[in-house]
Amino acid sequence: MRYSMLLITFLAVSLSCGPKTVYDLSDTATVFENVHVIDVRTGDIAKCHVVVDGLVIDQVIPAGSPADWGQATVIDAANQYLLPGLAEMHAHIPALEWNEPLVEETLFLYLSNGITTIRGMLGNPVHLPLREKAASQEIISPRIFTSSPSLNGTTVPTPEEAREKVKAYAQAGYDFLKLHPGIRKHVFDTLVKTAQEVGIPYAGHVSNLVGIRHALANGYQTVDHVDGFLEGLVPEDAGVNPTENGFFGFNFTGLADRDKIPELVDLSRKNKVWVVPTQALFDRWFSPIPAAELVSQPEMRYMSPETRNNWVASKNNLTEGDSYEKEKWQQFQEIRYQLIQSLHKDGQGLLLGSDAPQVFNVPGFSIHHELQGMLDAGLSPLEAIQIGTINPAAFFGGNFGEIKKGMEADLILVNDNPLDDLENLRNPIGVMARGQWIDQQTIQNRLAAIAEQYE
Repeated sequence: MRYSMLLITFLAVSLSCGPKTVYDLSDTATVFENVHVIDVRTGDIAKCHVVVDGLVIDQVIPAGSPADWGQATVIDAANQYLLPGLAEMHAHIPALEWNEPLVEETLFLYLSNGITTIRGMLGNPVHLPLREKAASQEIISPRIFTSSPSLNGTTVPTPEEAREKVKAYAQAGYDFLKLHPGIRKHVFDTLVKTAQEVGIPYAGHVSNLVGIRHALANGYQTVDHVDGFLEGLVPEDAGVNPTENGFFGFNFTGLADRDKIPELVDLSRKNKVWVVPTQALFDRWFSPIPAAELVSQPEMRYMSPETRNNWVASKNNLTEGDSYEKEKWQQFQEIRYQLIQSLHKDGQGLLLGSDAPQVFNVPGFSIHHELQGMLDAGLSPLEAIQIGTINPAAFFGGNFGEIKKGMEADLILVNDNPLDDLENLRNPIGVMARGQWIDQQTIQNRLAAIAEQYE
């Protein structure tokens, strides 16, 4: 027996000390060595070496014999997990010049939580050069897509003004048009016709003067907040005034006919309209959770005292009074969960987005609340990750969202398997944004500096 154990030990040592495979990598390369790579399509996990060089994943090598990585930077990731960076598909960026401290802070808050792509939902001319600086890596930032300034009942009151603004925003180079409430139906029709002529998509809110069915039939790129869907469940013979819908249809909760959900979901699929739920908005801003409880959460230290005070006032104004009932909110949530689950399974699909910064939604940190909202709606951890990785990549036609050779290197490294518990995505060991590595110490130091200025 003693001889056998010695032989086994000798063989193990011999194998571990055997000849190394030599990879002649330059000093521009980074290697995640012996890491558990999560396939976000299947949920499969394989132990690999992931080599990044420049902007892209250069190699994904099955772990095995020891390796000599040349001059590359090696990150010992044994027993850790690597997955693609997440997309925040309903983000907001301050309307300030790219080098303003608040812009830099906001972009870093997203990155610190593994968000490597953001879709800005309230565009401003200053966001166009910001997008280009992010693309060229002149600044450390997630990948940026940006909407136009808001198109709403005030900014486009007539078809002529809608036509003029759509053409101007397309010419300026915005990625898409942002639609807000208040647009009248005949103005919306002109907006759609002009947008299709100049080749710019449109997304966002659904005006209650337009209605969800007309919106879906006219090719929204995304409907955000599941806006208009609850109103679409109200029978015509209820005779409601659509302008009295309340907070995203809350006033019509008791009138909603859930048997109409398949019809609306089918329309979203046939017209290829994605949905961004922003469920965190409803779980936090519009929930019965006391404002005092939310404002005391650790992530709030990254927001200014003025912002925190405004959020408390906004929540209290919305959820205090006779028109707000906890039982009605619970019914409202159940309808939203059913819509979200049905849109995920049978619609065009969902895209992960939390609406940050919005009331009690801190940039970056709110994506974890959104992920929990997707679990509450019935998605699995893998499905929740998919709507933040492969779905946004499919939506944009982008070369990201998976860990494969040739993909842009957007990565999150974490200690424990997020497929077991999505809370494991919090406090990453590091984040890589198109090849730029930000380690945990750098993240913690920068977050501490942000918090310190708001003490």
